[in-house]
Amino acid sequence: MGFFSKIASALKKTKDSLASKLSALFRGGKFGEDFYDDLEEVLISSDISVTTAMEIIDDLKETVKEEKLREEEDVKSALKDILIGHLDRAEVYDFVSPAVLMIVGVNGVGKTTTIGKLAHYFTDRKQSVTVAAADTFRAAAADQLSVWGERAKVKVVKSSEGSDPSAVVFDAICSAKAKKTDVLIIDTAGRLHVKANLMEELKKMRRVITREYPEANVYTLIVLDATTGQNALSQVETFNEAVGLDGIVLTKLDGTAKGGFVISLCSEMEIPVLFVGTGEKMDDIAEFDSESFVEAIF
Repeated sequence: MGFFSKIASALKKTKDSLASKLSALFRGGKFGEDFYDDLEEVLISSDISVTTAMEIIDDLKETVKEEKLREEEDVKSALKDILIGHLDRAEVYDFVSPAVLMIVGVNGVGKTTTIGKLAHYFTDRKQSVTVAAADTFRAAAADQLSVWGERAKVKVVKSSEGSDPSAVVFDAICSAKAKKTDVLIIDTAGRLHVKANLMEELKKMRRVITREYPEANVYTLIVLDATTGQNALSQVETFNEAVGLDGIVLTKLDGTAKGGFVISLCSEMEIPVLFVGTGEKMDDIAEFDSESFVEAIF
C-alpha cells in the first residue's frame, strides 16, 4: 500500500469532518466575505490554529483577486496549493549516515512502537541499525523495545532498570562505531514537558553524543500523538527550546477528526513532519508528503 492510500486511511476521520463542510461551502459558488468567514470557521474546526487559518484566508483572498478566479474548482485548487505551501515551510531532508536519531516526547505517545517501525524502515532500505534502550525509568521499557528489536532484526543495547540513561547511550555509541552502524536510534523516557530535571537528562544525553560521536549526524525527533491536536504545539515548543528539534513523527492520526493541526504545526514551528504512523504493524509508517496529506483531507 502506497503512502497516499495509507495516509488517506489514517485521515478518514479528518476528511469526513472537513470534506462535507468544504463541499457545502464551495457549492455556493460565491466567494465574498461571507464565504471567507465561513471558510475560516471550517479551518479552525479542523484544529488549524486561528493564526494559521487567518494567514490561509489572506493568501486565498489575494490569489483569487490576482488570478481573477471565479470557478469552484479553481478556488479549491488554489486553497490546496496554499495549504501545501504552509506544510512545506518546514523543509524535509534526508538522513545522512552515520546518523543518530534521538527520539523524545511525552508519556504515552507511542515512542517505543515508533522506534520499532523506524528500525524496520531503515533496515528495509538496506541500512544497519542499532537501538539504545535509554528509557531506564519505565518498568519493562527495555524489554518492550527488545521485542521490537527482534522483529526488526536489529541489535538493542540496554542496561538495568534505573541505571543512568547517558551510560546506555555511551555503550550504544561504542557499539555503533565498532560495527560502523548506519543508524543509531535512541529511545528516551517519556516525560511531562514541564519537568525541568527530565529535560536536563535529555541535554546530558545530547552532550554525550556530541562528545563521543562527533562525526555523526544527530537528529532529535519528537513523537506526537495526533489526537492531542493543538496541544501538541506546546509540546513542540518546550522540547525545541530544551534540546532543539529536527523533525516530527505523528502517531494515532487515524484516531482524530482534527488532523488540520499538522498544517499549523509546520507553518508556525517550521519543523518538518518526517513520518506518519499509519497503523499497528511493523511497516505501518510512511514518509510524510504534503501533497498527499492535503489531497487526503479534501
